[in-house]
Amino acid sequence: MTTPTVIIPAHDEGEYIQDCLRSLLAQDYAEPLQVIVVANGCQDDTVAKARALTPDFAARHWALRVEDLPQGGKPGALNHADRLAGDGIRIYLDADVRPSPGVISGLIRVLEPPQPLYAGARLVVAASKSPVSRAYARFWQKLPFVAQGVTGAGVFAVNAAGRRRWGEFPAIISDDTFVRLQFTEAERILVNQPYEWPLVEGFGTLVRVRRRQDLGVAEIARLYPELLANQGHVRPGKGQLLRLATRDPLGFATYTAVALAVRARRSQQGWARGR
Repeated sequence: MTTPTVIIPAHDEGEYIQDCLRSLLAQDYAEPLQVIVVANGCQDDTVAKARALTPDFAARHWALRVEDLPQGGKPGALNHADRLAGDGIRIYLDADVRPSPGVISGLIRVLEPPQPLYAGARLVVAASKSPVSRAYARFWQKLPFVAQGVTGAGVFAVNAAGRRRWGEFPAIISDDTFVRLQFTEAERILVNQPYEWPLVEGFGTLVRVRRRQDLGVAEIARLYPELLANQGHVRPGKGQLLRLATRDPLGFATYTAVALAVRARRSQQGWARGR
């Protein structure tokens, strides 16, 4: 099998990059692996911290390559890494996530068949300091799209045939949604291995991020309407939503308040990037 590649775009991720890379070093995968970190437009110590772990990867007989691009931009970083990667399985990993030890081997195992396939792991929101973020995360993780679907948030992978579904990453907001919708529900596989995904802290930040996520989905609907046929069943029914709300009224209230704030700002100001 061609050596799989893990691709990690990183923009000012000095706070997180070593934890992410150490979580890779703790994987139970025993075969050769290539890891490419593409720092893009960094003004912090992301590059130095990533390169400091090169000997640790060499000790596992894995190749760690750290690229330092002067310009920022996640799509450009992903495309740069794709040009360096081999023809095998590609695992795209955000620099602030921490996969549990079985994630990489699990993804590679399910992507071995020759037909185009997409895979993701089981998302677990990392512990938040903010009570608002904790309540939001608790409810959001119970929604069918997160609890049962393959979200691709922070971690997604494709085999060689799957990677041929698209060319370069376009300059859009939601790269994970763009890739996920290249595949039907039947072609998307959930690996039951957890990874920690951080959620932003506080109500205002949640609203800005949720607003940006909605903008990303709307952008794909506008530019690539044909992909929406692959969206699948992403919304809970009224009965299911009522049951979830009854079990966690505080979480439901928080989730609803964020959603209403997003709609209010959209109607008042139009779409804007939530940074």
